[in-house]
Amino acid sequence: MIQPGKLGVYLQVPFCASKCSFCNFSSRVASPSIFPQYQRALVREIEDLPKIYRAERIPAELLSTPVETIYMGGGTPSLLGDEFLGAVLRSLYGLFSAESLEEFTLEVTPGSAGPDYLRAARELGADRLSIGAQTFNDHELCAVGRLHSAGDTEAQVGEARRAGFKNISLDLIAGLPHQTEESWRQTLDHALRLMPAHLSVYLFEMDEKSRLGSELLRNGSRYHAEAVPGEEFVVWAYEGARERLRREGYGQYEISNFALPGFESRHNLKYWQLDPYIGLGAGAHSFDGGRRWSNVVQAEEYERRLEAGQPPISEVRVLPLDEQVEEFFFLGLRQRDGIDLEQARKRWGLGPVEPWGKTIAALTKGGWLEQTGSRLRLAPRALLVSSEIFQEFITA
Repeated sequence: MIQPGKLGVYLQVPFCASKCSFCNFSSRVASPSIFPQYQRALVREIEDLPKIYRAERIPAELLSTPVETIYMGGGTPSLLGDEFLGAVLRSLYGLFSAESLEEFTLEVTPGSAGPDYLRAARELGADRLSIGAQTFNDHELCAVGRLHSAGDTEAQVGEARRAGFKNISLDLIAGLPHQTEESWRQTLDHALRLMPAHLSVYLFEMDEKSRLGSELLRNGSRYHAEAVPGEEFVVWAYEGARERLRREGYGQYEISNFALPGFESRHNLKYWQLDPYIGLGAGAHSFDGGRRWSNVVQAEEYERRLEAGQPPISEVRVLPLDEQVEEFFFLGLRQRDGIDLEQARKRWGLGPVEPWGKTIAALTKGGWLEQTGSRLRLAPRALLVSSEIFQEFITA
């Protein structure tokens, strides 16, 4: 069942100039010599989408849905240059209608996008830049393997503005090695001096898929693991950032995301509101309201399949009604506005929604959820333990 509404398109570029110690994404460092081959594969996937969807029994009507948002991320898409960007977008605009395009985001690492690239991106329709600042402390950047400095981030913002970007977002991470209360305050100060329209504040997680997370779980000392601040610091940093950003006029619209009025990420809202989106590239995911599918993760296998005329999709999964409702809860509750239970009843009927009434009542009584009419959202005290709350909405 394809949900009505406009489409989001995500373009995955799984290459970086360096691999950060905290990164758990499927991106990797690669030689520029392989970039043209990946470009050809991505263009081929776009051009072959009607055939690919027929082979995988994915409704073709998704391809005629107007595109509202485009997001190119990874990885560091800007590493592949403006020729890559132009070739991919020409193919995309040849297949999809972009007349309804309202937001086009590019991810960049500070120092990776020069003036020529930024001007070309603007000419191709990009109007939003997401810059991976992470921190404005050079010692912390070096400790996690970042190649840029705080000065590079500041220069990148300046170049973006000169190229015509008004909608600029900065990513920050609380809990990095060597981070202190003073350095976190300075990072927030520096970020706010640059006056971005949007800020993301992520919490460092001990994920076994990252080198630093794995080292911490083993109680090791590599990758500056011994200098990672404790949980109390992360709680303090997050709560302090929430309050500071509120005072500066940034509304918190999702657990990790803050924006000046009107600058919320339209594309990311699609994920939390269960709107349809298509993912293109190695490891990209897609959703049409009733099914999810994903491409093979390894770039070489992705390229090989497309070269052989085979679909790059590794799995298509039709979601049962109960799983669709679970996703409505644990994705929708990430938003500070929460979810509308009446909307869920209209979409799925009473049967799949009403059994969650006892869970909602218990969590509300415990002070973890707040309910006003049919509107349900996380209480402020639940933001830092949201994963535990979401588990309550997933059946075994």
